[in-house]
Amino acid sequence: MGHGSGMDWTQMIDLRSDTVTRPTDAMRVAMAAAEVGDDVYGEDPTVNRLEARAAEIFGREGAMFVPTGTMGNQIAIHMHTRQGDEVVCESRAHIFDWEMAMVAAFSGCQIRTAVGERGILTWERIKAKLLNGSDFRPNTGLIALENTHNMAGGTVTPLEVYDEIWAGARELGIPVHLDGARIFNASTALGVPVAELTAGFSSVMFCLSKGLCAPVGSMLVGSRKWIERARGVRKMLGGGMRQAGVLAAAGLVALEEMPNRLAEDHANARLLAERMAELKQVEIDLATVQTNIVIFKLRGKSDMAPVLAAMKKRGVLAGTAADDQIRFVTHNDVDRAACEIAARIAAEVIAGDC
Repeated sequence: MGHGSGMDWTQMIDLRSDTVTRPTDAMRVAMAAAEVGDDVYGEDPTVNRLEARAAEIFGREGAMFVPTGTMGNQIAIHMHTRQGDEVVCESRAHIFDWEMAMVAAFSGCQIRTAVGERGILTWERIKAKLLNGSDFRPNTGLIALENTHNMAGGTVTPLEVYDEIWAGARELGIPVHLDGARIFNASTALGVPVAELTAGFSSVMFCLSKGLCAPVGSMLVGSRKWIERARGVRKMLGGGMRQAGVLAAAGLVALEEMPNRLAEDHANARLLAERMAELKQVEIDLATVQTNIVIFKLRGKSDMAPVLAAMKKRGVLAGTAADDQIRFVTHNDVDRAACEIAARIAAEVIAGDC
């Protein structure tokens, strides 16, 4: 993989996100040969196979293919809440920061945030934010969690934390949704199957198009009746995709073949993090580097744009988690050798700039 100064995106080392992954050769073959029908009528056999397989892997009765993770999350929130409810989530949650205020715009709910340590919310912190409705206060309609936690640096919530949350929420009759965009990364890091790691959630969304490399798509899983109702909400949001088997075929490959290689991404992220930690200019919490995301700051700098631009000129694309943070995300399209090059270039740019 090249690292010259040209703008040929195929030759850049792209660590901006795992959403930049390209479909594998096996996915392209499967897409070309996909058997299709009209999915809005429930007649696309490839979509039906993907949904059945997703439900099986997560130990659920039903699953639904959606174009994006945001749509999956917003369908779930709409299904679990009533207008005027509150949704409790972590202070840097994707549904709060990156889903275009749709909790309010589509479901008529407001968000109440709780701060988690390294993005991990405990039942104690959640319980302090719950409201049971009165003449003066709204009702908590939903608890929404995220695993791994993107903006916290890909941190993983362990099963024992969820066990306590599930038990407490069940006692109070509050549903709990999981934004599991990168749940297979969490599963890999913990060595716990996704079905076990998500067993107590009322619903789960997970992405096929991040580390699993599918070109498009996410899944929403839940009970059979809940998924049947969710199909109507998907249609409200314009998510009826007709001959979607062409996309679902790649999703099946993603689901069956790609989780087993995620540990490589985690190891590459650790390499990048440790190389950055060696630099006196870098502030990084290595304890947050648990999966495929690396977030760090530069001492005395609040604007990362010039640093990112300098890296880009040398063939390395990085992103941000905030104006004063740099984010690397490892994935299938950037191998160990490319990460070694990226680490060296980043170190040279930072040492020369700071």
